[in-house]
This record gives sequence, C-alpha cells and structure tokens, in this order.
Amino acid sequence: MATVLVPNATDNFAASLQWQRTRIDERLAELLPAGPDPVAAAIRSGVMAPGKRLRPLLMVLAAEDLGQSDEAVLDLGCAVEMVHAASLFLDDMPCMDDARLRRGRPTLHVEFGEDVAMLAAVALLSHALRLVAGLSGVPAETRTQMVCQLADAVGTAGLVCGQYHDLHGGRQTRPADAIALTNQLKTGALFSAAMGMASVTLVTTATQREAFQVFACQLGLAFQLLDDLDDGKGLGKDAGKDGDKSTLVSLLGRDHAQRQLQSHLRQAREALAQADCAEGALAALLDIVFRPR
Repeated sequence: MATVLVPNATDNFAASLQWQRTRIDERLAELLPAGPDPVAAAIRSGVMAPGKRLRPLLMVLAAEDLGQSDEAVLDLGCAVEMVHAASLFLDDMPCMDDARLRRGRPTLHVEFGEDVAMLAAVALLSHALRLVAGLSGVPAETRTQMVCQLADAVGTAGLVCGQYHDLHGGRQTRPADAIALTNQLKTGALFSAAMGMASVTLVTTATQREAFQVFACQLGLAFQLLDDLDDGKGLGKDAGKDGDKSTLVSLLGRDHAQRQLQSHLRQAREALAQADCAEGALAALLDIVFRPR
C-alpha cells in the first residue's frame, strides 16, 4: 500500500499564506493606475515586483484571527503596500541609499530614471490616500480617521522623520535608544498604521486595539533588526549597504542583537495573547517570517 503524506499544520498555513499573497497581488493589479505613460508603468513595475506583502498580510490575517470579513481590509492592505512601495522608490534613490537592486530587479530609478521614480513615488502616495478616502462600505468618520493614520505614518512623525535620521545620523555613533527610535519611525510606523487601520475597520475592543498597537511596534523593531542582521543577503537587494551605518548590530554585536530580536518577538506574542489571538494566523506568520535562516 502506498504511503499517504498528510500535510502538517505548517504546510497548510504556508499554502494559505501563498493564497493570501495571490489575492493581494490580484487586487493590487486591479487598483493600481494604468496607462501607457512611463510613470504609470514605473508604478506597476515597482509595486508588482515579487515581495513579502507583509503589511497587507498582517491586516487580512488579523481579520482571520477575529473571525471577520476582510473585504474592506484587503483594499486597506493594498493602500498600505502602495505606501511601502513608494517609500522604497525614494529610499533607493542616489541621494539616499543609492541602491541598484531591489527584490531581485533593478531599482526604479535605474530602470526608469530618477525623475520618473520620484514622480511615481508621489503619485503612488496620493493614489493610496485616495483609495482609503473612497473606501466603500466604511463610514466617512472612520475613513477620515484612517487617512489621518496613514498620513501620519508617512510624514514628519513617521517614515520621513525616520529616513532623515537614518541618512543624517546613521553614519555617526548613536546610543541604542536613538537607533531604536529611528527603526520605529522608519519601519514600525507603517506596521502601526496597518494594524491601527485594521483595528478601526474590524469590530475590536479597546483592549484588542491597544494590544495590536503593541504587537505592531514590537514587530517593526524585530523586523528592522532582522533586516540589519541580514543586511540584504538573500533578500534580492544590495548587500552591505548598512556596513558603515550605526545599527544595533554594529553597536551591540550580532549575539546581543539576536537576543534583542527574540525579546521583541516575545513581546509581540504577548500582545497577541492580550488580543485573544495567541494561537492564530498572526502568530503563525511570526514563525515563518522569523524562522532561522
């Protein structure tokens, strides 16, 4: 008799995760601006390049953990992914990180030129905010709140501030708390916006909303530490770009940074338990994203 291999829980979740990524990609393709002009082509090329889709995944998996519909959350997740992609367009520019490879492909300014890459980033940011503002089936007051959350995550209290500190302070010796603040602004702000927008769209308690914010903050810090530990290796982007930056890895050493990463993950899991999602899809996602390489 032939042996029948029964997929384990990890295999089943990995397949479910791939299905969710496909849903996100298909919806992104529907929502992105189309047209023959170079800016629209650059937007579609940059956004649709293969990626983790981690931020929209967080949002749809939160809906799954809470047993609620993710129809509106899926579009919100696509808006957050657009903002993330726009930030990468700018982050890779010669005046910033001067990267030439992203997600295994030439960066946008290499492929389309610096002018088109910059215009594509601005257009994509405005497109994402317009998507949130016009979301169907969501009360106007909630939409306004979410537009503010996403705008705050981008602006001088979020990504822009974090990028500035990274560019102008990253080449100098900095204390650990200053590096952590930069990481939270540059990486954690968009995670926080994603979970905050999901929280106000879904039916959640005040305790769950607070727990999701703690989860997002700890996840952002852990994810940036992981990126610094890898420094582009195996991630389809330029390796060694952070070699002369003051990161927690360069300040504390790899072993201490690994312990700090595990501390952030423990706190993220504790927050999920507070949100009654300790054994759900979000927790399983952590296992996959942070599994030993």
